[in-house]
Amino acid sequence: MALFSLLIAIFVERMRLLPDAWQFDVILSKYHQALFGDKQVRSTLMMALALLLPALSINIISWFISGMFWGAISLVLWVGVAVLCFSHNQQRQAFKRYIQAACRGDTQACFNYAAELDSSRCLESVCEQDLGERVGQSVAWINYRYYGAIALYLILLGPVGSVLYCTVRFYSEQKRNRQLDLPLVDPLLFVLDWIPSRIFAFGYVLSGHFRQSISAWISLAFNPKADARDIITKVAIEAETLPESSSAPICVQSTIALLQLSKRNFILLITVLSLMTIFGVVS
Repeated sequence: MALFSLLIAIFVERMRLLPDAWQFDVILSKYHQALFGDKQVRSTLMMALALLLPALSINIISWFISGMFWGAISLVLWVGVAVLCFSHNQQRQAFKRYIQAACRGDTQACFNYAAELDSSRCLESVCEQDLGERVGQSVAWINYRYYGAIALYLILLGPVGSVLYCTVRFYSEQKRNRQLDLPLVDPLLFVLDWIPSRIFAFGYVLSGHFRQSISAWISLAFNPKADARDIITKVAIEAETLPESSSAPICVQSTIALLQLSKRNFILLITVLSLMTIFGVVS
């Protein structure tokens, strides 16, 4: 079910078949406002409940429908959760607008869309010549956080794992973007990212220049305190040869190179999952 659900989710996401109202983060935002609110989640107990309730609900539903109609209902649940978790129109639109702004030479718009694409890093001190590489790093990171990590949790823990990861990621972004005081979120996300980030970064090693990137992966992967974003972006930079900057105001060649590396890495993940499915390692 993992392979089939993943393929359907990728198809729906690429074709943009899911409307904005059904984006996972939009649904979670409504869930947060309806059941909790900003003040309630400042409590550790309420924050824990807000983080765990969606995954627990999926777990209960999965247990209740297990075996119904020869597993067809369970398959629908897997596909539905995968489609919801993989839909990220906001990030896709921001990247599209960034490329369009770069093509027409609109430097200020490039900085604005780059900040919208990845708000976790400040770009105020980045020069125009380095912006393309920075956005390429953001692309590698977003490819992990919004696709790779979800796929790995879907493979390892099923819909429950994917929903839990997306819920924690949602509250982490709310904490950063809205400057909320939310307990538990960042430590839990660090734990959830610990193994998947190292697995996904090793995919960059296999998808790019092995000799150059394996040393970076080893030095970061075996550091228990290494940040997931540092692991992903630094290994990706070492795994791909970045072209020299052009004379354009904003050079997108580095961005495209790291985007292609991310695509190869995700194809590698799908290939490995297919082999694991064939040999019965995963269902």
